[in-house]
Amino acid sequence: MSIWQILHRLRFWIVKILWILLLTSLLTGSSVQLCDPAIQVRRFTRQIEFDFLDWTLDALRVKLELYSLGVAAYLSETERQALVQTYLDLVTEIRGLEAQLARVYSDPGLVDPGPIAELIITERNAVWDRQFKLQPIVETVLQEHVASVLADLGLNPWGAPFPPVAFRFTRPPVSLNIYPRHVIHQEHSISIDPNFALENQIALEAQVEGTLDVSALVVAIGGIGIYPTMIQETSSVVWLTETIVHEWAHNYLTLRPLGLNYYTNSELRTMNETTASLLGKEIGRRVLERYYPASVPPSHDASPPAQLSPTDPPMFDFRVEMHLTRVTVDELLEQGDIEQAEAYMEARRQIFWQNGYYIRRINQAYFAFHGAYADQPGGAAGDDPVGAAVRELWALIDSPVEFLRTMAWMDDYSDLQVALVELKNSPKP
Repeated sequence: MSIWQILHRLRFWIVKILWILLLTSLLTGSSVQLCDPAIQVRRFTRQIEFDFLDWTLDALRVKLELYSLGVAAYLSETERQALVQTYLDLVTEIRGLEAQLARVYSDPGLVDPGPIAELIITERNAVWDRQFKLQPIVETVLQEHVASVLADLGLNPWGAPFPPVAFRFTRPPVSLNIYPRHVIHQEHSISIDPNFALENQIALEAQVEGTLDVSALVVAIGGIGIYPTMIQETSSVVWLTETIVHEWAHNYLTLRPLGLNYYTNSELRTMNETTASLLGKEIGRRVLERYYPASVPPSHDASPPAQLSPTDPPMFDFRVEMHLTRVTVDELLEQGDIEQAEAYMEARRQIFWQNGYYIRRINQAYFAFHGAYADQPGGAAGDDPVGAAVRELWALIDSPVEFLRTMAWMDDYSDLQVALVELKNSPKP
């Protein structure tokens, strides 16, 4: 190894370690509030909260070990893409084996499921072992694929994107979200150990709500923008590339006004999450087009909608129905009818359930959490104008990089409104 290669690696890790220290101190995540929540809430969660510091140090150790080996650099692009696909196939295989195992243990016709289950467990563990060995290399390949597209877009101030793209496949913590009952807006979120069982999550929600008279909801999340970012394991390369970019966007925003003010108010949180979501979809698609073209999803307007017969029942549109639910709830809460709003949300949840959307709870916390992701019209955001304003700015700016840079320096919703006025009034080229 030449002196220049050594210096290059040294510079890379100095930058990365500095970024890790900065982000660990801020712990700004996607969907998870890590600033000090109400002391009353932490009475219930202190023993089950997620340890971000230990996780980050372990992730850093893995990244350092792999980078010192440089395994991915010796693979051809074809081999790298095949390795990613193999990993995704292993995820699918593991999920299939676990589903088989669940069926065996649930089968009332099996007097002793043990011998059959043992065969499945042995096979699953062997696949787990293969997956575990591939995971760090696959992470490196995907990081480099995303970084290459980001750099080509102009996000490479020192020859590579900053912050460097880095993530770990993991089970992110679940998020306990606490919101007031009388209005839908952000209050507190606490990251809980992902091994905290569902029945315990339900009991925790009831305990918090009964003691503090708030709306609470434990939510599973797909990623967190600490550093390296946490990404939920998946078999979908579409979701994966989109989420890697989404969380990287949070890292980019962390030391700029929009990211620093993530928890200042609901408007800025919606601006932040909607920005990351729009970039995730757009740049994630570009990664797919370059490296995984067979996986590129069809455009929304690729084919006309299916024609329904006049006798067919109307199709259930999730986003339309959820938008209607949110708007009605907002109206009821504005009138002070909290109990009626909560009864209405439960009645609507049952309608969603009957139509195949198995939502465990719809409450004020549900809308406050999901409403921040407003990259598409309708849905849980209701008539909140913030997400619509971000989408309008996105449509007016041709470049995703310029959009990101424009949004990054905003620290108030009024900044977004001013930017829209200026763009609409600027002379067309």
